Amino acid sequence: MLALTACSGDGRTVLTIYSPHGKDLLEHYEAGFEKAHPNVDVQWVDMGSQDVLDRLRSEAANPQADVWFGAPTEVFDRAAAAGLLMPYKPTWAGVVPPEAKSESDLWYGTYLTPEVIAYNSAAVSEADAPKDWDDVLDPKWKGKVIIRDPLPSGSMRAIFGAMIVRGMGASGTPDSGYAWLRRLDASTKEYALDPGVLYQKLGRQEGLISLYDMPDIAQLRGRLKIPVQYVIPSSGTPVLVDAIAIVKGTKHADLAKQFYEFVTTPAALEEASNSFYRIPARTDIPLDSLPQWVRDAKTKIKPMPLDRALLAKHLDEWMRYWDSNIRNRSKKS
Repeated sequence: MLALTACSGDGRTVLTIYSPHGKDLLEHYEAGFEKAHPNVDVQWVDMGSQDVLDRLRSEAANPQADVWFGAPTEVFDRAAAAGLLMPYKPTWAGVVPPEAKSESDLWYGTYLTPEVIAYNSAAVSEADAPKDWDDVLDPKWKGKVIIRDPLPSGSMRAIFGAMIVRGMGASGTPDSGYAWLRRLDASTKEYALDPGVLYQKLGRQEGLISLYDMPDIAQLRGRLKIPVQYVIPSSGTPVLVDAIAIVKGTKHADLAKQFYEFVTTPAALEEASNSFYRIPARTDIPLDSLPQWVRDAKTKIKPMPLDRALLAKHLDEWMRYWDSNIRNRSKKS
């Protein structure tokens, strides 16, 4: 973690970004913003979505970050309820759908993030790969599933939450979803500590099947040449809205607003799509300016309904139950 100060060693103003978006994308925006603002030193801290929320809570009395760039809206909703975000209405507020913005202007959507089933394409054929969520539970994949540790990961928490909500039905209880997660745990070889470990192990065939977000898996194949493919689940998939917000108590509110606008212009979003495998949330980005995989995804994805209020209220509780009662307890079942 960085030692965060008001000014860098060369006297520039430090603008601190908390984000799960990864080194490549963050370095790209750091360089671009600093070029346009020579007196600013952008410093970013790369960590999981839940880790960002936990850190903002711990720093609430003395905020250290200026901008929170990236996490599912469910996580931002909890931050908003805790009074951790500053209202800001961006210049493009009218070109995102209602579900991609806070009613109180506390956060706005930047990217759309569908969740998918991934597989090592050097070891698993397209015909044999799981086609839907329940297919991952097939006994033939026992001990061959590797997934990101869900506690710090917004994507994995969303997948787990979606599986619980899907199974609630008329009962209104999470029991059916917990049963599904127990079966997944029985097939899971490892919960990778961070995305980098997940990518390495999936590429080395230490696990053959995974569940994760589509942009990251597409980037593994396209930029890093790791032999992975993804399947868009046939019954439907959570499509998360990845968002951005200004941290309440920022000491550099004007610069924070400028960074917020800088990373969400049409040009920046098109570049994020073409170079970093992101799907823009703005509805005014011409489809023909985006890569073919994005165009294909928009025609194939069947969004899974997600009750944001239900997730915001219960997801922490569900994840605590999973961690205490399911994780690594089903291997012999």
